[in-house]
Amino acid sequence: MSPRIKKLIGAIALIIFVAIYALGAMALAQPVLRNANALTSLAFYAIAGLAWIIPVLPLIAWMERK
Repeated sequence: MSPRIKKLIGAIALIIFVAIYALGAMALAQPVLRNANALTSLAFYAIAGLAWIIPVLPLIAWMERK
């Protein structure tokens, strides 16, 4: 498979994953943060905003592999 096709497939998969992940994080935040203070909400969204990187690393490695 050519690197160009791999990057196209990876980019599409990445966009789909991030969209689903964001919806899941928002759905999880509703019941969890219902009575939380601002600092707890900030911590949750900071962690959730960075946590998507971990499951995407294998996809990025696959995209860059020759």
